[in-house]
Amino acid sequence: MSSTLLRTAPALRAAMRAGASRPATFATTSFVRTKATLPDLSYDFGALEPYISAEIMELHYSKHHQTYVNGLNSALATIAEAESKGDFTKAASQAPLINFHGGGHLNHTLFWENLAPASREGGGEPAGGLKSAINEDFGSVDTLRKQMNTALAGIQGSGWAWLVKDKATGTLSIVTRANQDPVTGNLAPLLGIDAWEHAYYLQYQNRKAEYFDAIWNVVNWKTVAKRFEN
Repeated sequence: MSSTLLRTAPALRAAMRAGASRPATFATTSFVRTKATLPDLSYDFGALEPYISAEIMELHYSKHHQTYVNGLNSALATIAEAESKGDFTKAASQAPLINFHGGGHLNHTLFWENLAPASREGGGEPAGGLKSAINEDFGSVDTLRKQMNTALAGIQGSGWAWLVKDKATGTLSIVTRANQDPVTGNLAPLLGIDAWEHAYYLQYQNRKAEYFDAIWNVVNWKTVAKRFEN
């Protein structure tokens, strides 16, 4: 994860939890001074083919993710200006934009880290403690895949499905989030799959179930395991 996102993420999550009813919560010095940027990719746009095309990767990363970054920075600038004038009503009005663009930035940054070329770390199955936890809570990795794909297929419109860990109990489960709503609170996001049309339509068109099946071939279980262990 990029250093910029690491600095931004705690404040972003606090702002998203606060919502419009508590404008002062997210108007902090550390929050408004941090500018979001696109994270670096550890692979080329074409590295995930044939499962995710180079054209989709370039559009998804360079256009869609960049839009979330731009929208987040614009909202941050508005908050900073409003705070300097003591206009907390205007600052609070940015909460939906922080949730959408900030969530889009966080979700996509985690998403890129979820993936790796099939010729490298992508695909296969998890190992160690993560695999044991999946077997305990789902029965098998294959059952996890099936349940995740079912959750993805059930999303109405745009959204995400996430494998998450309960921070208190360590239990794994699957949750969905609409639009760009991030995973917050007592759940830690481990693995997210983007169900927005821009993630698959150029290649799979209306056959989104094929995309949901294909993406498991480029899941980077090592990064999922690192999140699980933290």
